[in-house]
Amino acid sequence: MNILPHKKTWLQILFWCGFWALIPLILSGGLNNPDIYLKRTIVVMVAVAVVVWINMEILLPRLYFGRFHPVVYIIAGLVLVAMLTMLLEWDGAPWEEFFRRNSEQQGPPKPGNTFSGGRKGMRYLGMGMPVFTSIIGSALFEIAAFASKKEQEAAVYKSEKLEAEIKFLKSQINPHFLFNALNNIYTLTLLKSDNAPDHLLKLSGMLRYMLYDCKAETVPLHKEIAYLQHFIDLQMLKDSCGLNVKVHFDESRPNLNIAPMLLIPFVENAFKHSKIEDLDKGWIKIDLRTGDGTIEFVVENSLPGHNVSKDKVGGIGLKNVRRQLELLYPERHALEISEKDGVFRVGLRVEI
Repeated sequence: MNILPHKKTWLQILFWCGFWALIPLILSGGLNNPDIYLKRTIVVMVAVAVVVWINMEILLPRLYFGRFHPVVYIIAGLVLVAMLTMLLEWDGAPWEEFFRRNSEQQGPPKPGNTFSGGRKGMRYLGMGMPVFTSIIGSALFEIAAFASKKEQEAAVYKSEKLEAEIKFLKSQINPHFLFNALNNIYTLTLLKSDNAPDHLLKLSGMLRYMLYDCKAETVPLHKEIAYLQHFIDLQMLKDSCGLNVKVHFDESRPNLNIAPMLLIPFVENAFKHSKIEDLDKGWIKIDLRTGDGTIEFVVENSLPGHNVSKDKVGGIGLKNVRRQLELLYPERHALEISEKDGVFRVGLRVEI
């Protein structure tokens, strides 16, 4: 774990230390005892720095913004404040002598107005106030900044989502793919193949999925799988002898929700760059597995020994897919892309 504070933590520490260094001067109207004031301020500033550091670097990111209930964060914060306050008022602390001397200089309590227990309680309150306000203030600043960041990301996501939808309509089912699919289906009709109507329905289903279902933020996994399967089936029409493509789709959890059109770029990329037409060397493996709230998608394909000229139309590109994943599933996805020993591999894990 990195123990060095981030820049924003440093700024919070400086702000709250400066704040509680000035407050006693403002309330007292001047500096009556510089020696005691300086020593007391140093102790308070150390406590404030500690509570702000723990709050900004540990409690907020791990408890409040993590997967714990906010009540856990509140309890942890109160315990931290109580522990630091007790430490500041610890009778055996080296700074306690200076605090006691300062209290004695103010004179004994007046009869009938207070008692030792009440005076001790006021001291706890006085020492706990800087620690308590610092943790509350730093939390409010950080939560407000987090909310502002999420609002900006939401605005960016809406804009990029609209742009991505336009790109999908223009290029995902690109003219080259449509031409090949329709040409292959036309050939089947000339041969009076019984499969022609079925493939025509698959193409129609793909277009319907893109035009209507993709308007939603998420779709059931079975619809995304159906789209992938139709795309693969139409690609397989390239060769009547069959292509070396192995596909496994785990459909045991069909109602898991996923962002639409999230997986197709990886499959399209495999068909573009595997030289699948080479029946001896070209191959593709596609594997989709599901767990309790997780989807794992792996696509592997062969790489030709030389550059293959492919059409430049189609697909949103792996770079845009990375960006889409960051916006849709922040800190809830893992994308690994590798190229080794003539094999191009994409592995994606998404927590739904």
